[in-house]
Amino acid sequence: MKKIIISLIFLTSFLLLSDGVFAQTSIQEKKREIIALYNSNNLEEAYNQISKITEDERDFMLWYLLGNISQDMGNDTNASFFLQKSILMNPEFDKAHYNLGNIYLKEQKYNSAVKEYKSAIKYKKDFAYYYYNLGCAYIGLKDYRSAKSALKTAIQLNPNIADFYYNLAFVYKNLNNEKEVKKALEKYNNLKEKEEN
Repeated sequence: MKKIIISLIFLTSFLLLSDGVFAQTSIQEKKREIIALYNSNNLEEAYNQISKITEDERDFMLWYLLGNISQDMGNDTNASFFLQKSILMNPEFDKAHYNLGNIYLKEQKYNSAVKEYKSAIKYKKDFAYYYYNLGCAYIGLKDYRSAKSALKTAIQLNPNIADFYYNLAFVYKNLNNEKEVKKALEKYNNLKEKEEN
């Protein structure tokens, strides 16, 4: 009798454990499916598939994807909420901070945008667009000295983006530095010319 009870306990434990592993594998398979749908621009279906996964089973990446999909579909309110959920689950996820910063920048919530871009930079220091958008947020705040610093860092990381120089010229104009305005616009025009050829 003891052997039967032990066997039943072992069998029950095995079934519960394997069921949990199966559920985890199933979620991972669904996640790969959802990412493929998202990458093929099938946003509505990707959104529907994520919606079928309970909130408790969603990881930071699924919340992030929900945020991106919502943003792509023009619903910044939902996107903001979903990206915040992603950040709560993984505060070091730079892309969620960056995308949330982009929403704040669009909504002209410049202080919030600055905070999110700084968080993105804290976790990934070598991505030029984090600094570029940080510079744009500083421009919105009319903090041109901070904008100049951020834009110059963006240019150091990627000197081949024309828009970086255009915004830097705007900043120099507001700092009354005509010599640097001309230099930045010259670089902007050269890069634009290369893009067109």
